[in-house]
Amino acid sequence: MLFVPRHGSQLMMGSDSEMLPRPDFQPEGRDEKSACPLSRPLPHERVTLMVDGTHFVVDPILFTAHPDTMLGRMFGPARHFTRANTRGEYEIAEGIGASIFRVVLEFYKGGILQCPEGVSVSELREACDYLCINFDYSTVRCRDLSALLHELSNDGAKLQFEAFLERLVVPVMVSSAQEGERECHIVVLTDDDIVDWDHDNPPPMGEEYSQILYSTKLYRFFKYIENRDVAKALLKERGLKNIRIGIEGYPTCKEKVKRRPGGRSEVIYNYVQRPFIQLSWEKEEGKSRHVDFQCVRSKSVPNLMASVDEPTGPPVALAPQVDELDWLISPDTRPHSQAPPANDC
Repeated sequence: MLFVPRHGSQLMMGSDSEMLPRPDFQPEGRDEKSACPLSRPLPHERVTLMVDGTHFVVDPILFTAHPDTMLGRMFGPARHFTRANTRGEYEIAEGIGASIFRVVLEFYKGGILQCPEGVSVSELREACDYLCINFDYSTVRCRDLSALLHELSNDGAKLQFEAFLERLVVPVMVSSAQEGERECHIVVLTDDDIVDWDHDNPPPMGEEYSQILYSTKLYRFFKYIENRDVAKALLKERGLKNIRIGIEGYPTCKEKVKRRPGGRSEVIYNYVQRPFIQLSWEKEEGKSRHVDFQCVRSKSVPNLMASVDEPTGPPVALAPQVDELDWLISPDTRPHSQAPPANDC
């Protein structure tokens, strides 16, 4: 029986490979950019990345397997902001060195960032933050454990202080702001510290204006200078100014009383070293400390004669005192009343 194809249909003969359509086939003379633009390479087509002057030829499928990262979004299905240069290269990761990017590629291949010796852990951390790659012990392996743990401690310190800030520090700042203050000095005491001052003989001036915060956990947190640096950076990000975080002595209770000559007594207090936080949210801090002398009325007497009770007449202009030696040196400057009579010739 002879099969006659219908009108408009095509008879496909040959092997299976010839019968199946080829999506990557491009006829001769077709515009290459319209068929396959550089910003959208075909599946399994390798792309060239330019990082710090070094070329990396990779398969974009490595990046699309991690869609939460920046490279995964750049070479993902959408790929709206990925553009190649005139040579078909993708210039990415500006500011990241080639050696760091080589370590980053290992993450896309095996899921682990193996930091070799000679590569800075802090620079690798900055690259991971830029490329949106998770930086923790599950993804990073490093020979220098001290540097790795330092970066992990910074992450933990930031999360811890954010919790301390919202739960402990901000309520104290709000209490000061409601009283009209625009700065705050907070002393962090432990839960076991007891403050017992003598009302008749308090500590030196200034201590009574400090806000007290009882928290042993926050006290232990500020024990490390690295944590204080992390907290200072976080407070600066929140818009606060004049930030100081350190350790100072704080009087807790009366230790003894000394009698001074004249019946005056001196109270000696017991001081403990405790962390403190000093910060400000004043907007016009420069103007607050500026004195406008035009608005200050001077109490000085410009004319000494006005301070005399006796009435005086109008001030009399006194003739300047001129030495005779000045007359000899510059005769034009001597007064007319003292000048010798002119000799008529």
